[in-house]
Amino acid sequence: MAFLRAVFLHSISAFGGPTGHFGMMMKTFVYRRKDVTEQELLDYSAFCQLLPGASSTQTLTLIGYKRGGVVLAMLTLIIWTLPACILMSLFSFFPLRTTGIFRFIGPMTIGFLAFAAQRAFRVSIKNTITRIILVVSTITTFLLFRWPWVFPILLVCGGVVTNLSSRRIPQVEVLPKKIKWGNIWLFAIIFLLAGASSELARKNNWPNRRPVNLFENTYRFGSLVFGGGNVLMPMMYEQFVARSQSQQLIQRNPHIIRIEKTDFYSGWGMVRAIPGPVFSIAAYMGGIAIKDKGTAWQILGCFIGATGIFLPSALLVLFFYPIWHNLKKYATVYRALEGINSVVVGIMIAAAFYMMKDFQLASWRDIALNLGVIGVTWLLLLFSKLPSPLIVLLWLGLGWASLNL
Repeated sequence: MAFLRAVFLHSISAFGGPTGHFGMMMKTFVYRRKDVTEQELLDYSAFCQLLPGASSTQTLTLIGYKRGGVVLAMLTLIIWTLPACILMSLFSFFPLRTTGIFRFIGPMTIGFLAFAAQRAFRVSIKNTITRIILVVSTITTFLLFRWPWVFPILLVCGGVVTNLSSRRIPQVEVLPKKIKWGNIWLFAIIFLLAGASSELARKNNWPNRRPVNLFENTYRFGSLVFGGGNVLMPMMYEQFVARSQSQQLIQRNPHIIRIEKTDFYSGWGMVRAIPGPVFSIAAYMGGIAIKDKGTAWQILGCFIGATGIFLPSALLVLFFYPIWHNLKKYATVYRALEGINSVVVGIMIAAAFYMMKDFQLASWRDIALNLGVIGVTWLLLLFSKLPSPLIVLLWLGLGWASLNL
């Protein structure tokens, strides 16, 4: 199917985390393929920011859900996550170091983000109140970017502010979607069973309990993490690195999952350099966690880590989205969307500036080079018909060529 082929090409070319992924989704699924409209993509993104889990994965899953229901949504999820999870699983067997081939990927990602922000601005920012929300959300996000709760709080506040006026009312009637209660029941049952099994394994000191503990850890992360990879990293560090160094805890729990600090940081460095979802780091951590038991166990660890981290994201988004969709028929929710979408644009603009701040710039030449990459990427997206994967390959090729200069 052409749609799933587009998802696969997106999965092997989408660098830059959720913010960069959004710009590429805008180019591929809105302007090139027209699977969704600009407004729909903004609504999906805003909704997913309110949920825990992998936001870019949830957004793409919703595009598949809109195209072909639950079955296509799950196929979209698998095709999107599989390449990155395979790469990170292989990395747990064969550690590598990132090279200069990725030299231009950072500024290229900002170019994609600038393109998406410009397009979203045209759709969402239409009056004084949305301009004010945009400025406030941009400044607040930039200053508090590493605080995970800033995104849902700003989205809620934006929705409240645009409800202070009753002049904006629904223009169309929303057809209700059927709510699949089985998704939330399955999510809750798995969550409870995983926790109970992990605790039972600890109390009874099962010798081969690490896979059980690993699934509980990763499923919990996927169920509770707001803010994406910036929040997932410290949670994993505390669980797999810091806790495992406690001698008191080791005495009580000799089979605790332990990951060395060097392995941990090596994995986080690699996941930033490959395309696909940042949450694929769980496949690497799963493999490292059971590496000492042999190849078969390590493969099992990679599978458990990937499944545990992405499953709750899918179950939550497919349960809550029909509820969110059905609420749109109420004037309050419809007016709230105006403020929520304005906040999303502010978050994108702030993310672009925040990523520029994090560049390791040694000279004015580097500053000019990075700005040039951002500008050229933005111009290619705006005026050319090149698909996103080809633009990514262009910058990877130039990065490789620069190694020989």
